[in-house]
Amino acid sequence: MSQDVFDPTPEYLAFWRERHVCTLTTPRPDGTPHVVPVGVTYDPEAGLARVISNRHSKKVRNVLTAPDGTARVAVCQMEGRRWATLEGRAVVRTDEASVAEAVARYAQRYGRTPSPNPDRVVLEITLDRAMGRA
Repeated sequence: MSQDVFDPTPEYLAFWRERHVCTLTTPRPDGTPHVVPVGVTYDPEAGLARVISNRHSKKVRNVLTAPDGTARVAVCQMEGRRWATLEGRAVVRTDEASVAEAVARYAQRYGRTPSPNPDRVVLEITLDRAMGRA
């Protein structure tokens, strides 16, 4: 059930636009997986997925402490027999424009704008794999 990251099927893209809680898997420094619930947005035109977070969270620390400040991660969502996973390399973005873009995309997908948070950052995932059954 492989998908083209930049040109997914309409069903796959529609599934990523529905409101679902997702999971993010990041590697801990010892290599074990750290899995947490998150909100994710998928931007196939740019080949990116975005997760907003607090700069002090474990998931952000896991990415920052990885070699070169990038980490191989996966985001996933499921509902019944439908599922979708996106994989790639995550970096932490702190600049105002990146955070604003991620918050706007989150608000569009999840139907609410998160309250202001001066510690908000974005995990920006450059995607290289997409799979699932939508």
